[in-house]
Amino acid sequence: MCASHIKNRNIILVGPMGVGKTTVGRALAKIASLDFVDCDVELEQRTGVDVTTIFEIEGEAGFRRRESELLEEIAACGGRVIATGGGVVLDEANRALLKRSGLVIYLSAPVKRLLRRTRNNRNRPLLQTPDPGRTLTEIMAVRDPLYREVADLVIRVDDRSPQSLAKRINETIDDYEDA
Repeated sequence: MCASHIKNRNIILVGPMGVGKTTVGRALAKIASLDFVDCDVELEQRTGVDVTTIFEIEGEAGFRRRESELLEEIAACGGRVIATGGGVVLDEANRALLKRSGLVIYLSAPVKRLLRRTRNNRNRPLLQTPDPGRTLTEIMAVRDPLYREVADLVIRVDDRSPQSLAKRINETIDDYEDA
């Protein structure tokens, strides 16, 4: 099975930083024989600087503007697995775009797991605070309902390998599309 009946639609992964959208997305794209695009990586390639630098120079508002413009361009083409940035759902126009641009999958995980996966990563500008756990909890209080609002499917990330999780997602997509 390869979710072949959605070849012209996008599979869009949303969720918090550190949940594994990029890693799982790459594996899912391979299984489903679709192209893969990571919005943050694409933005870094186009600007020539990393996300942290964009935040430092343009602030979060500047970053979000760039992110929205890029999402609109990337989502216009079908047949892709798209890994979005964690905050893409903050903008109402982005949420509408996500919903009409493909099958949206929310990769969900408890804050404790996210914190474990992001604690040593200095490329997470929003977590460069005295208490990253508290910050992440506050971020998730705002974003979790927004992820759920746009999601067609919610997949809880567990201890499976990214490849195993991608296979499970692909099977879930097939079941979802057949229903």
